Amino acid sequence: MDSCVTAALAVRDTEAYGIHFSYGQRTEARELAAARAVAERLGLRQFLPLRIDLFHIIGGSALTDPSIAVPDADPEHAIGAEIPVTYVPFRNAHFLSAAVSWAEVLGATRVYIGAVEQDSSGYPDCRPAYYEAFQRLIQTGTRDGKIQVVTPLIQLSKTEIIRLGLESNAPLELTWSCYKDAHSACGVCESCVLRLRAFAAAQVPDPIPYQKPGTAKGSPAAMIQA
Repeated sequence: MDSCVTAALAVRDTEAYGIHFSYGQRTEARELAAARAVAERLGLRQFLPLRIDLFHIIGGSALTDPSIAVPDADPEHAIGAEIPVTYVPFRNAHFLSAAVSWAEVLGATRVYIGAVEQDSSGYPDCRPAYYEAFQRLIQTGTRDGKIQVVTPLIQLSKTEIIRLGLESNAPLELTWSCYKDAHSACGVCESCVLRLRAFAAAQVPDPIPYQKPGTAKGSPAAMIQA
């Protein structure tokens, strides 16, 4: 969802190209389908799907390692209080590196990424300092050092992102956030819970399908249905 809103902002302000990464995540095919649909709806000039096998091979994350279960959000602990098992080690550096390489080939001057510090799951590669450091790396290691990393959502809450998406005509109905399921969102993983809370706070219905009430005990999806 964050990437979709970011893409809508990029289309509004630039001649935008889209890049997507399949990295062995559990809902890999569903996320790729969502990214393609968003790119087509927004009219991106080109959509580049890339595959990174590294994360699936090394494991260490519940998103890429089938031996590690994706946990349900714990109602007794604040989301983001500690780094969760769904953190993919240093993932965004790989994404940014590939995007900057392509930007150099295209002659692009900006790389947009939908990183969010607030209301995130506590991932260290979603902090402003991370992107400030990567910006210095670009200045040192690229041809002219002028490519800018743009993080338009990084200080926003999920509720603010939804409102901005609606204002920017971002196709939120095409997005997918669930860590567990590719058919109907589970409603209980941290990503689903953050999304459901945000739509409820924004007082708009979440347009994606969720599992029916009662299929996941304690699920906020049982209370907030699309």
